[in-house]
Amino acid sequence: MYVLGYDIGSSSIKAALVEAQSGRVAGSTQYPASEMEIRAPRPGFAEQDPDIWWQNLCRATRQLLDQTGVKPDDIAGIGIAYQMHGLVLADKAGNVLRPAIIWCDSRAVEIGQKAFRDLGKDFCLTHYLNSPGNFTASKLRWVREKEPDIFAQIHKIMLPGDFIVFKLTGEIQTTLSGLSEGIFWDFKQNDLARDLLAHYEIPEHLLPDRVKTFGIQGTLTRHAAAETGLRPGIPVAYRAGDQPNNALSLGVLDPGQVAATGGTSGVVYGVADRPMTDPQSRINVFAHVNHRPEAPRLGLLLCINGAGIQYAWLKNQMAPAGSSYADMEQMAQSVAPGADGLRVLPFGNGAERMLGGQNPGARFLNVQFNRHKRAHFYRAALEGIAFSFVYGFRILEATGMTTQSIKTGNDNLFRSPVFASTVAGLTGCSVEVIQTTGAVGAAKAAGFGAGLYGTLEEALHTAEIETRYTPHGNSKGLREAYEDWLGHLNQLIR
Repeated sequence: MYVLGYDIGSSSIKAALVEAQSGRVAGSTQYPASEMEIRAPRPGFAEQDPDIWWQNLCRATRQLLDQTGVKPDDIAGIGIAYQMHGLVLADKAGNVLRPAIIWCDSRAVEIGQKAFRDLGKDFCLTHYLNSPGNFTASKLRWVREKEPDIFAQIHKIMLPGDFIVFKLTGEIQTTLSGLSEGIFWDFKQNDLARDLLAHYEIPEHLLPDRVKTFGIQGTLTRHAAAETGLRPGIPVAYRAGDQPNNALSLGVLDPGQVAATGGTSGVVYGVADRPMTDPQSRINVFAHVNHRPEAPRLGLLLCINGAGIQYAWLKNQMAPAGSSYADMEQMAQSVAPGADGLRVLPFGNGAERMLGGQNPGARFLNVQFNRHKRAHFYRAALEGIAFSFVYGFRILEATGMTTQSIKTGNDNLFRSPVFASTVAGLTGCSVEVIQTTGAVGAAKAAGFGAGLYGTLEEALHTAEIETRYTPHGNSKGLREAYEDWLGHLNQLIR
């Protein structure tokens, strides 16, 4: 038997089939090959058509079935990971009322800031573990204020993953983790965030019914089966936002474990067993996939906008034509740790929440024309991004979170030994690079939800560690370089 996982991104739809007994990945694909359109009708807006997600999921599914030869009758469960914080609105007939307002849309920032002031900082951090911010609840309030005719037609709101499950099963539901990411959940009351709903004048009945993250959430309808090429009756048995799902895919389930991603932007996602907040709201806290009120598992999420985008920019501007990241890595390794005093601040991709919303921009510091060559810039850039991750780890640790190990996928900056060993050396934690993806993790989680595995750990145990970086004893040079880098940063953000 096989399990099928989807990762519903804003760029593409990824799909993977996993053989349940062995954990072997039978195949994976993504559709479309080019990035999906994000429309910006006004500055700060970001919208997508949810029906395009569905159409591309159907195409990805047929492509995957053709590629693998797996028969639909042999698929025992479906899992969904999805882009977080989006807002989909549907009427009573299930029709989408307007384009989805997605994660990178900033139209509701001021609405969230005002709610934070009106309800009170202490109240919000105690009850919601976050500021209402620019999350789904604030986006819904924006619709109420700016598009009252559309708001009046709403039957139910959905997160992007809820919409996909609706298209598959005909059921409109959500999860506790989903409610928390939208700031619809009150952790102190263990119930809906009724104070925020009342403040925003949002009727409770607009929220979907809640189901468990793992378990049968509905079965594939005949119509959905015809569109996807699957069979009717396959259970949807798991759903979660992409960051909690990425952590799950890496086996990050318990306190002390951290998942990290070094893509275009960076993410550090730690797990805690009790509420932890940052007074400066530099981190977000949501219910993790395995959270239960009697056994809390909370995901602490910190974002770094200036990560892989900075290294890609450097490659495009400085590397000779035809150079690869492997070529850059080889040159970076030829330079000693600390890059002979050259420092790079990678913050050139907009305001950084972990810097209190400031935007210091990217900086190249201490450049010596007679000493520093291209290889020094490569090394300093990798170290500078790694230093920003370490800075983020320090923020998480200040909340009381402990870190025992860092796990990451094999498709990002952590493939660089210079980068990964710098993070390991300065955090004092081993860094494990694991062979998995979000779609594969969602498939395995669906196997647990469908009852194919006795425990979640059993479902995930087959993910292989590709490389492990351990903290090295001689980190003095790195520590001195980090402190120098930190001094430059502090001068800019005071």
